[in-house]
Amino acid sequence: MARGRKRMKLLADTIKKEGRDSSVDSDEEQTWSALPIELLEQFLSQLNLKDNIRASAVCKRWLAVAISVRQANKPPWLMYMPKHGDLYEFYDPSERKKYGLKFPELQDSRLCYAKDGWLLMMTPRPLNMFFFCPYTREVIKLPVLRRLALHMIAFSAAPTSPSCILFTVRRVVGSIVEIRTCRPGDKEWTTINYESHPSFDCGMFDKIVFSKGNFCCLCNSSFLGLYNPSRSSWTVHHVPLPERPLNSSSKSWYSRKFMAEHAGDVYLVNSSSHDDPLIFKLDETNMAWIRIQTLGNMSLFVSFFSSHAVMDLLGTMRNSVYFPKVLYYGKRCVQYSLAEERFFPRKKLNDWEENDTFNRIWIEAPGDLSFLYERGDTGIIT
Repeated sequence: MARGRKRMKLLADTIKKEGRDSSVDSDEEQTWSALPIELLEQFLSQLNLKDNIRASAVCKRWLAVAISVRQANKPPWLMYMPKHGDLYEFYDPSERKKYGLKFPELQDSRLCYAKDGWLLMMTPRPLNMFFFCPYTREVIKLPVLRRLALHMIAFSAAPTSPSCILFTVRRVVGSIVEIRTCRPGDKEWTTINYESHPSFDCGMFDKIVFSKGNFCCLCNSSFLGLYNPSRSSWTVHHVPLPERPLNSSSKSWYSRKFMAEHAGDVYLVNSSSHDDPLIFKLDETNMAWIRIQTLGNMSLFVSFFSSHAVMDLLGTMRNSVYFPKVLYYGKRCVQYSLAEERFFPRKKLNDWEENDTFNRIWIEAPGDLSFLYERGDTGIIT
């Protein structure tokens, strides 16, 4: 009997303890769900899109607040250079709308690069270069640049940033390359010649991105040149491109490549005819391209002159590669979804770069559309 009473006492104590623990848990849940709305908004507004969506599952109150402060990034706009006249078109892939803007000041200009909402433009005769922001129409002039290697030029940041530096490289003779740099406000370009690898050549299909303080230059011959402006150093690494598929031509395999940078990582997109694009990430430790099967919350927007990596887009825009071609009268941009392993629309990539390859470029979207209504020469093109 004594042993039985002892077991009953232990059971009663256990039930009381569990009741207290349950009460504590209930109080804790009530405390979290009853946070002041201002504090909850401040907390949830600091989360990225993925964590915001996870937090919205806590309770109905958190769901409502999470949605109210949820901020997805905007995809870049695709800019078209006009064949005639001065009406430039911009395509917004998220809204599937086209906007028209007149820029008579860009007459006879050519595209060179785009970054942080700014375009780098040039006029061939005379050979002048300048920055142009299409949303504010601000122009920043640059010193005259002679003997421009047109397709091997880039800049590190917006020209309004103190960290902005322009960079161009070309092979002079043999293994000697000529590197020129300039900052907004400089009177002339700084020119330095460097000993390079004999196989590093500069061609029209080469790509440049700025990453971790270096201009990364990928040439057709599978060599990656790194220029560090702060140290004025130039190094070349042999980084073989992935093996070419049997059914693709050498020209298409090497010309249809694009580089983009995000948070210090460099990505490569290879797209040959009749094949799905292959995505690679640069392993800087071993200097090798590593194939990846997913971009996660990232999307890549590729074009001939420059490409962009964007995180946290809404819905099906994530984990995709967007090409600079719009079909169905502006209703659909050519997109490859890594999740679905297919193109949208289907089998429409093959001729995307056949026409006007050099007349399209992705540029960061404006913060809002107010600039469209402040000008009388703009409109929505349906």
